[in-house]
Amino acid sequence: MTTAFVRVLDKDGMTAAPDKINLLGMSQDMLEQFFAERDEKPFRARQILQWVHQRGVIDFDEMTDLSKKLRERLHSDAEITLPTVQSRHDSSDGTVKWLFATDCGQAVETVFIPEPGRGTLCISSQVGCALDCAFCATGAQGFNRNLTSAEIIGQVFVANAELPRRENGEPAVTNVVFMGMGEPLANYRNVIPALKLLVSDWSYGLSRRRVTVSTSGLVPHLNKLGDECNVSLAVSLHAPNDALRDQIVPINKLHPIATLLDACWSYAAKHANRFVTFEYVMLRGVNDSLAHADELAELLDKKPAKVNLIPFNPFPGTAFKRSSTDTIQHFQNRLRQKGMVATTRKTRGDDIDAACGQLAGKVSDRVRNRLGDKTFGNRNIKVVSA
Repeated sequence: MTTAFVRVLDKDGMTAAPDKINLLGMSQDMLEQFFAERDEKPFRARQILQWVHQRGVIDFDEMTDLSKKLRERLHSDAEITLPTVQSRHDSSDGTVKWLFATDCGQAVETVFIPEPGRGTLCISSQVGCALDCAFCATGAQGFNRNLTSAEIIGQVFVANAELPRRENGEPAVTNVVFMGMGEPLANYRNVIPALKLLVSDWSYGLSRRRVTVSTSGLVPHLNKLGDECNVSLAVSLHAPNDALRDQIVPINKLHPIATLLDACWSYAAKHANRFVTFEYVMLRGVNDSLAHADELAELLDKKPAKVNLIPFNPFPGTAFKRSSTDTIQHFQNRLRQKGMVATTRKTRGDDIDAACGQLAGKVSDRVRNRLGDKTFGNRNIKVVSA
């Protein structure tokens, strides 16, 4: 690990070293441009990617297939700087949560979930979140800034560096999901290079089906994503109609369900055999009735859709409660009876506040929750049953 460098903010609120370029978050095309500007061959980009992301080497002096002259120039012009681990917590069920310091007292959280045959890393893309979803601890924290691509991919680097390798010798992380703090598509320009690194054969080499972007529904960026990067898509739906979704997922006021679903089906059509996973948090007395299940099944009928039911995970200050186990099971059964593929997410890491919806990190100097002309908040959600 390396110590954190002094950070400055650019006009977009992004952090960067004032004198040196951090190569950690650069995709292959970005690195090729970096080397072209220094009259170096494009293959240098592939060498850097392999050293950093496959071998875990961040010291230029250890990159022995680079000439001494090039290594000296890299020391002068560039650096490979990792995010700083502020704390690590290990759950009794094997889940691991890191708190990564960013700057000015801010921090984001990352969670590793071990399962038989795979290890899933849930990474963050923003310090906080501006979308203000009613049931999410991150949204309750407010929003400060976007993470850089280096800060995003650095979470994967650190997890692989700290966790023991799998029995077959492969890195611990086999799946990456952008389901941590923040809305990934609201940080589009920094998420795309990270996605490219994750699926590149020269860096992490993950299957595109093992990398998932989760969005609450930023439709314009969702349309762009389908053209630029073929990865798995998860959509935070959480309600089967606009009236209810307006209350618990306020971005619905800008991009209502019909518009969102059109973008989803367009995304799926661009990639062979692609399904869209719809996430649905189970809130007691809010969205968990059989009537809601019927409405949801009708909404997704005969479409390339899967539904992932998520038991609500409480956090300080929330008024919501988790649907009972029986209610969740009945909801899932009704969806299956209607011909839907429906699963229920197993709650992991709740003893270290690492479960879905619990990630809060540390967010100060919060920007008001605003998107376009819409300001979200002051929800009045009616609970219809105990």
